[in-house]
Amino acid sequence: MRAVVQRVSRAQVTVAGQLIGQIGPGLLVLLGVHRDDQEQDAAALADKLTNLRIFEDKAGVMNLSLLENGGAMLVVSQFTLFGDCRKGRRPSYSTAAPPEMANRLYEIFTDKVRQQGITVATGQFQATMEVELVNAGPVTLLLDSTRLF
Repeated sequence: MRAVVQRVSRAQVTVAGQLIGQIGPGLLVLLGVHRDDQEQDAAALADKLTNLRIFEDKAGVMNLSLLENGGAMLVVSQFTLFGDCRKGRRPSYSTAAPPEMANRLYEIFTDKVRQQGITVATGQFQATMEVELVNAGPVTLLLDSTRLF
């Protein structure tokens, strides 16, 4: 799994002009699922993101996690994170998981985050979405579940 993670003061996602999910302070996670991913990838990435110390403490040092900070998470599925742009002019998405598998692991990921007590909002799987955010910091990180172990 790949995730583009942004620390936000607020974020929201709409589909066809209708608000689907929104959060205040927390993390916006754009989540892509690889065809070789398994449940352990979803669990490991959920654990990493909820415990990643990227929120400022009282001294202004990035020393607090989402769990400690009490923030929320907005998770948006994004198969294009596995777009391979090395050949030609059109990205290849052949390494992205098929929709049924991707949706199952996406749901497992969000469930694992919720099980840790984090409020989770989501986009709509396979929909054309508009994502709005205010990046706090800015802080933007790239994570890959194959590099967590």
